[in-house]
This record gives sequence, C-alpha cells and structure tokens, in this order.
Amino acid sequence: MTFWTWMSSPIGDLRLVAGGGALRRVHLTERRCDPTPAAYGSERDDEPVLQQARRELGEYFAGQRRRFDVLLGAEGSEFQRAVWAALMAVEFGAICSYGDIARAMGRPTATRAVGGANNKNPIPIIVPCHRVVGSDRSLVGFGGGLERKRWLLAHEARLVGAVFPGYDPPRC
Repeated sequence: MTFWTWMSSPIGDLRLVAGGGALRRVHLTERRCDPTPAAYGSERDDEPVLQQARRELGEYFAGQRRRFDVLLGAEGSEFQRAVWAALMAVEFGAICSYGDIARAMGRPTATRAVGGANNKNPIPIIVPCHRVVGSDRSLVGFGGGLERKRWLLAHEARLVGAVFPGYDPPRC
C-alpha cells in the first residue's frame, strides 16, 4: 500500500510518496492542484516514513543536514539502482559528470546509460542527481528544471563555503 503527503520547500511543493515502509518518490510539482496519480495511494500525514522524509528534507533546506537516513525504496532496473547508489556517494557540495559516475561504477563506456538512469531517478534531492553536470561543467537536464537545479547547487555551495555560479566545487 502506498501513501503520500505534501511538503513546501524553497524550490516549490514536493509530493512525497512511500510504500512498504520506505520512501519511493519525491515528486517536484508546479502546484499542489496537479493531479495525484492513483498509484500513489491515499494522502496520509501520519505515515512514519513520510514524516521522517519531511523532517530530513526540512533540515536539508535549512542547511542542517547533508546526508539522509530515511529508508529508500526506489523501483528500477538493476543498472538504474546501481547508478542511483553511485549518486549517493557524491559528496554534499561536490559535482560530477555522467562519465565520472560511469567510471566510478567500472563501466566507463556507459555514459549515456548513466544519463538515462539519472533522468529516471524517482527520489531527487535525497538521491542527489542534481550534483551531475555536463563534462564541461555546464548545467544539464534535471527533472525539476534547471532553475531548481541551480538553486540546489547554490544552496550546497554556500554551505561548503563556495560561491555559485562559477564556483569550483570538488569533483567526485
């Protein structure tokens, strides 16, 4: 059974979806009146994993959290899950390219496949796909839009003492 709840954030409303005791999705929405897919189940503010996710994301946005502890249950292929695990290793405030992730996975020729898996990440922010930039360090696709990606990168840069844009964060 799945449940969902809303959360307001500096980058807009987030719809958090949980099932089986794990967080399954963080959906970046334009507005709360966007339709809720039936597969997300019913709205519940009292679901413990949703409460934990909301608290941890709130701490992240307040600059008090750099890593997340909420149990994740993203569904995807074995390769996608491996990419998402590699994303979790990218340090707060750092950036990397699709090629960096492919090399870290021992699959140096899988750059495009890494990009495709990154694009399918159902738990953005917590699984930090926003930390992936182009090989030339340009901002490239983000499901929530480049303005949100820019905000997330600038937020993390400020907290590690860097300046954005044009900052030179560590690479993975």
